[in-house]
Amino acid sequence: MFPSPKKIRDATANAAHRLRHGALADLTPTPSDPVGPSGALRRYRPAASVIATGPPVLLLPPPVPGASWAFDLRRGGSLAEHLVATGRRVHLLDLAPADTAEPPQGAAVWIGETIPDAVRRVSRDAGGQPVQLVGWSLGGLLAVLAAAADPTLPLASLAVVAAPVDRTAVPAGADPLAHISGKARSFPGMLERIAPEVLVDGYSALGVDKRLTRPVKMLAHLDDADFLAQAEARAAYAARVAADPAAAHAGARFFRRGDLASGALVVGGRRVALSDVRAPVLVLAGRGDEFAPLPAVHPLTRLLTGSAEVRFATAPGSHLGVLTGRAARTTTWLRLGAWLDEATLQHGLRPARKTPEKAVSTP
Repeated sequence: MFPSPKKIRDATANAAHRLRHGALADLTPTPSDPVGPSGALRRYRPAASVIATGPPVLLLPPPVPGASWAFDLRRGGSLAEHLVATGRRVHLLDLAPADTAEPPQGAAVWIGETIPDAVRRVSRDAGGQPVQLVGWSLGGLLAVLAAAADPTLPLASLAVVAAPVDRTAVPAGADPLAHISGKARSFPGMLERIAPEVLVDGYSALGVDKRLTRPVKMLAHLDDADFLAQAEARAAYAARVAADPAAAHAGARFFRRGDLASGALVVGGRRVALSDVRAPVLVLAGRGDEFAPLPAVHPLTRLLTGSAEVRFATAPGSHLGVLTGRAARTTTWLRLGAWLDEATLQHGLRPARKTPEKAVSTP
């Protein structure tokens, strides 16, 4: 079937735009400022003419250099941008900043110090309001463990996206921890690594087939600017994520030593039980996620026996797509927004204090 005149016209316009500007995707970061001397904690600047109210939001990506970009993939496809535009006070904690030469801290420090310190700092920054913690992938598991390790943390709620608590339910060759650290294998014994874009997009043993069909799919969508921009953004994100697993090795090794599906882990010599989590928790899984499939994510709902409320939801998308794919804008983001609104109604619409903690200026 020949393409319609409109498809030809739109495809030509997209090609011209790419030639003129170099890309269709706007990868300009959502404006933010570092809070504190380390720069690991950032506060997104509020949207123009919007007064941020209610409990603040703290985004927690996996501890891998470049992984924090998943929350701010591209303009029009950025969860951080979306949350800011809806009038929320949004922070991000990067456990592995790409621009630091410091060695990775390790899970015990992340759970016992880094995350709790950031939660308390964000709470103070918002006038003492409790924090709504949103973690993705391994960041989601760390968020839950931090809440369990210290039930006194000022948390209004937790949202855990694509967090594989039961690693035994992950298909062979699609290990999410190996994916995060850049050590995934598509065919054990044949390939030590696969391309970063394959890792990030959630391809495992079927990755080769999908890579072969990708050019055909791209040709079929040459008239769809949003589709092409999303593809560009995913490729850019893959390039940012460190291929060297050193920065994520401490966290991956930590989780391989124990089975989190049992409901507890020993962290720094101390037993941390998921049943000690007190805040309400939303557990969200991607229906097309090969690295964190539904059977690997859902068991978390049975382990949070001390939580005030546990809710489970699914959305379309791969490991990255469920968080920030094109469909996420009308699925995951809406579910997450409704969840955050519930905490806002419960804790009130108090605006943040007028004199927040001073951000570190950047050039």
